[in-house]
Amino acid sequence: MPKADLAHVETWVFDMDNTLYPPELRLFDQVSAKITAFVMRELALERTEADALRSRYFRDYGTTLAGLMAAHGLDPDPYLAEVHAIDLSGVAPDTRLADAIAALPGRKVIYTNGSRAHGLNIAQALGLASCFAAFYGVEDAGYVVKPHRPAFEAVFARDGLDPRRAAMVEDDQRNLRVPVEMGMRAIWRPVSADEARAPHVHHVAPDLADFLIRAA
Repeated sequence: MPKADLAHVETWVFDMDNTLYPPELRLFDQVSAKITAFVMRELALERTEADALRSRYFRDYGTTLAGLMAAHGLDPDPYLAEVHAIDLSGVAPDTRLADAIAALPGRKVIYTNGSRAHGLNIAQALGLASCFAAFYGVEDAGYVVKPHRPAFEAVFARDGLDPRRAAMVEDDQRNLRVPVEMGMRAIWRPVSADEARAPHVHHVAPDLADFLIRAA
């Protein structure tokens, strides 16, 4: 049962995209389209080339941003501002999830590979912002991204959390491996029913609100 396994947790760390909102909202599709447009413009590439480059950078570096910084010396702040300028008008407050998060014992924080502002803006649209004690983005990790260990170390140190008394909720299983090595409990919210659970994942939460209600 999740409640027994998570009874020691004092800090709950939540990813944002496709974790605190369902993939059906397609918010990351907007971000993805803006990333492709940025890569096409800045590197003078056709769409097919830009998409192939994005896929390679995501695989090799963890995010397109990390690849662009490493391979092209990209200034990350203008990039982050551009790709996260998305339309949130179709996002409705998720009161069931808000109540479930609020009922969890301990502190709750958001840590996204996007910008801090991106995490806050979507949390506000979802009616979740008041649930969280802190918001962290890629800038808080010195622009090092999940799944790389220095990113987690930087953000966790900034927050002051003890990984041995914390849990992390993510849609990307790659991003749970290092937290588990650091002593955290791993909660995975699948994006696709076709993806198998990795051995390092402790809990699977297809319905996040339902899982958190049972964990409280």
